[in-house]
Amino acid sequence: MADVAKLARVSHQTVSRVLHDSPNVRGDTRKRVLEAIRQLDYRPNPVAQALVTGRSMAIGVVSFDTALFGPASTLLGIEEAAHDAGYAVSIASLRSLNRTSVLDAVQRLRDQGVDGVVVIAPQKAAVEALRRLPPGVPLVAVEAGPSNSVPVVAVDQLGGAMAATRHLLDLGHRTVWHLAGPADWIEAEQRIAGWRAALKEARAAAPPLLRGDWSARSGYELGRQLVQMPDVTAVFVANDQMALGLLRLLNEVGRETPRQISLVGFDDIPEAAYFTPPLTTVRQDFAEVGRRCIHHLLEQIEGSSQTQEHVVVPTQLILRQSTAAANGR
Repeated sequence: MADVAKLARVSHQTVSRVLHDSPNVRGDTRKRVLEAIRQLDYRPNPVAQALVTGRSMAIGVVSFDTALFGPASTLLGIEEAAHDAGYAVSIASLRSLNRTSVLDAVQRLRDQGVDGVVVIAPQKAAVEALRRLPPGVPLVAVEAGPSNSVPVVAVDQLGGAMAATRHLLDLGHRTVWHLAGPADWIEAEQRIAGWRAALKEARAAAPPLLRGDWSARSGYELGRQLVQMPDVTAVFVANDQMALGLLRLLNEVGRETPRQISLVGFDDIPEAAYFTPPLTTVRQDFAEVGRRCIHHLLEQIEGSSQTQEHVVVPTQLILRQSTAAANGR
């Protein structure tokens, strides 16, 4: 900074004001300082800044190693929101989410000096780990967290599932079958609860639950069971990948979508609009999840909020060509 000040013929305090975008610097002075920074290829030392400000301007994110659309998109939304707020992101990616691995990951991030931590916690084991965290750590959980323990930002999984099921019932289908996600996933359980609530609301009988593992393969295999049921006319699938597998199976056995079986997915992956037929699905706003998450984490870091708020981000039902009125309606 002293070298920049010497070249620009200003004080080091003026250089600091330019670096922090202070309005109290004349235009020609700011221009000279920026030109000196460019010539010297000067970059502020984040370690030195942290010593002065007490902030590292970095947050940690605990996620897990997965190619699944939901968790990967959640991570991307958090990264983008953090960068927009001027924070770097350090990611601890775990092969599995269990109490020990989550606690160890949070401790590693704290050892790196991050200002706060986000834990993407879609599985029950990760939620249990959050109960064991030491107090005083600025932290936000995404998707789920123990009650009255940490702030949580979550997508309205239950409301999205209810909207998907109601849409099919409103088309005249007597009931709606459900291909669910794995039992240890909180999102899967919430989508089951939304499906059941919508059926109960409509006084429609709930068919047996079929459970997959989020993969297209499991949707395909569950489809083999589904087509053995002659009265199936509508299916709500817990994610778009399983819906893709089901569509493939229905096509192979000659069951037309939507003329014979209407289908709704969940996630609105980029490819959903290009399925055959294009998939009606529930869209999650991952960018808004990231913004809300970083907002509440920064409130804790700055000491302006100690509330254990539970923020719910709404979903949107995207209508395409995979659903139609029931035959005989």
